Amino acid sequence: MEDTFASASTPPEAVSADELLTSSAGQAVALSSTDAQLKAVLEAIVYVTEEPLSAIQIADALGEPRERVEKLLELLVGQFDLPEHGVTIREVAGGYKMATKAEHHERVRAFVKSLRPQLKLSLPALETLAVIAYKQPVTAPEILEIRGVQGAGVLKTLLDRKLIATAGRKDVIGKPILYKTTKEFMVQFGLKDLSELPTLKEFEEIRRLALSDEPAASEADQGAAS
Repeated sequence: MEDTFASASTPPEAVSADELLTSSAGQAVALSSTDAQLKAVLEAIVYVTEEPLSAIQIADALGEPRERVEKLLELLVGQFDLPEHGVTIREVAGGYKMATKAEHHERVRAFVKSLRPQLKLSLPALETLAVIAYKQPVTAPEILEIRGVQGAGVLKTLLDRKLIATAGRKDVIGKPILYKTTKEFMVQFGLKDLSELPTLKEFEEIRRLALSDEPAASEADQGAAS
């Protein structure tokens, strides 16, 4: 490959329009002009796509070697990890996604709330989603047994928001539908995979906060709660 990554000790004259960056591993890397251009394209792709894309998907779409794309994505992750950037690029649900940094969440959240009403899940919807996340795949009767109340309306709300999906039918009498969480669920909650689900103690805190804010929940969720 004509355009290769050079070490920090490479003389400037050996790299055309070189760009010195720091990788996520803390290693200084000099980029050729074409690699710098491709890195900029990758940054734009991660920015504009709503769904996290893997390095393989991006490389195939661009017709670029996977290894080259992976190295440039690693540089982007390191670049956006610097404190002067308010957003970060991280792996979510098997792909790369741009999001605000955790240390800025409160101020960004306050700004967004000042623009429009906050969209929330009702407490019944949050409880049902938690049951599905921890017990999946799980049927409606099993959710009923755990929660103690019917939740058909809540399930419809979660399906409409693409936070859950059907996962076939359970091989028992009546063959009830199985439900599981979706990739959108991981995206919305910023999870790399299901191993990052909050602990039961953390969920109880989320539940407590949702309960205190229950009057602000959307009318659709309130009507579905049952």
